[in-house]
Formats: sequence, C-alpha cells, structure tokens
Amino acid sequence: MGYYQNIYTQVQVHPLHPEAGVEIPEIENRVGKGGFNYLAGLVGNAQIGPIYLGTLGTLSLASGFIAIEIIGLNMWASVNWDPIQFIRQLPWLALEPPRPEYGLKILPPLAEGGWWLLAGFFLTASILLWWVRLFRRARALGMGYHVPWAFASAIWLYLVLGFIRPILMGSWSEAVPFGIFPHLDWTAAFSLRYGNLFYNPFHMLSIVFLYGSTMLFAMHGATILAVSRYGGEREIEQIVDRGTATERAALFWRWTMGFNATMESVHRWLWWFAFLTTLTGGIGILLTGTVVDNWYLWAVKHGVAPHYPQIYGPVVDPLASPGGTP
Repeated sequence: MGYYQNIYTQVQVHPLHPEAGVEIPEIENRVGKGGFNYLAGLVGNAQIGPIYLGTLGTLSLASGFIAIEIIGLNMWASVNWDPIQFIRQLPWLALEPPRPEYGLKILPPLAEGGWWLLAGFFLTASILLWWVRLFRRARALGMGYHVPWAFASAIWLYLVLGFIRPILMGSWSEAVPFGIFPHLDWTAAFSLRYGNLFYNPFHMLSIVFLYGSTMLFAMHGATILAVSRYGGEREIEQIVDRGTATERAALFWRWTMGFNATMESVHRWLWWFAFLTTLTGGIGILLTGTVVDNWYLWAVKHGVAPHYPQIYGPVVDPLASPGGTP
C-alpha cells in the first residue's frame, strides 16, 4: 500500500472511469466525460472534468472575456498595435480610470476613461455572477456556504477599491487602474498621498491576518503531511474518531506551540484568518480619504507613532518668494 512519505512523493488515484460525483438532476447536463492528467495529480486530484457551467457560469465567463478583451485591446492600442511591444511592455501597460474633471459621470468619452468603466462593469458582473454560482452549487450539494462567504470577503475589497470608495470620494479617478505595475504604482502613490498607509490600523490588521494565514496554512499542511503515513489526511474521520495521526499531531503542536488546534478547529482558524485579511483591508481603504486624510498625523494624535520634533525650518520655494522670478 502506497503512502505519503514526504512532500515529493504522492499517490495518484486512477480509477477505471472518472468519478461523476453525486447525482443532482439539475446539473446532469455536464460537458465531457472527464479524464486524468498526471501533472494535475501532482498538486491535487488527477481527474479533470466533467465540467458543468450552467447559465450563471456561462454568463460569468462571457462577461469576464469581454472585460479582458476591452482591457487587452486598449493596452495593445496604446503601443500602436505592435505585437512585440505589447508583449515587452505588458507589465507596464494600463487602462486608466477617467480624469477627475469627469467626476462620477456614467460614461465619459471612451478614450478618456469610458473603456475603463465598461471593463469594470463587465468584470464586476463576471465576479458577482460567479459568486451566485458558488452559492447555488454549494446549496445544491448540501454543503455549507463557507466558500462563497470567503469569496465575498475578497469581492468586498475589490468593490471598495473600484466602486464604493470612488463613489464616496465623488470621482472615478480615485479608482485603481487596470494593469500590473500601474496597479502597484497606484498603491504606492495612494499610501504617500494619505500619510503612509502603514499607520492605518486596519491595514495593520490586514497584514497580521495575511502573514498569519501563510503561517497557519503552512503549519497545517506540514503537520498533515508529517502524519499522513498514519492516515492523517483522512481528517474528517479523525475529527470524530481520533487515531494515532491526530494524537501525534496534537502532541507535536503542544510541544512546539504550547497549545493544540484540533483536526476541525484548525480549519476554522485558517478560514477566519484568510477571510479577515481582505475584510479589514477593505475597511482600511474605505476610511482613507473619507474619514482620515493623513494616517501619520492620526497615528501621532492617538499615540501610535512618535512625534518627531522639527529640526530644520520650512523650505521656501525661491520662485514663489517675492524676490523670485515670476
């Protein structure tokens, strides 16, 4: 009998026929018969398909495709339709939101932010349709709603950045551009503009939950792999019928961590840490510029950051002085 020995060896289960899963009348119209892929089996289940999209899944993918086409074609147009330059400069290309003078106009000129609004509409529609699909699939399978609610936390941060906060600020220009490095540049400029986002307490919480998630996920995965030779990967069984794998894992955690997370509670810890990462991050972004204009001054006022005495006098722009050149 094969078993997991270390992080490199893994048993891949290949039954004679792909597993169709439980029978659900409303989704029997699945695409394909399914098959097995060795590379997929290295990181998860080797079976791929059969696939069921349904109406919501199809609409979601179609909306997402339209959004990506709008973003991609605008980026391509920005380099004069040169395919080589498009590939070379792709990380730096952007689809920018409308300028401040357009405020919250429903559809400014396409070349001046209108395409950004259209792309945002279709991308948001795609994400929300997929969330409804997640919710309906969980209900059809008799599952809990933990996955769609976790996804909702990420959607909250997305909506705050591109929709809710710009509306509260009165301008679409406050939103994030589409692009890789332009997105990062926006984040850096946003932090500088509002007095260093690191002093935002909700940003602090978000980072705590982010780093805590990586630590907990790695620790949990490592613990299960370490006791998989004793059947530790059968966690559901070990929750209600604790075996030697659970006993060894619990003893190891108590020895090294001082406390023990059970086979069930560790998943609740992981879910909450991941869920709160984007939830607190969204709250921090939402308060920036709407409630707090300078997070450093806020931190000084509330004793979070030290007050640095002013050593040098203010620097006067010579061109702005009466003796300067107009």
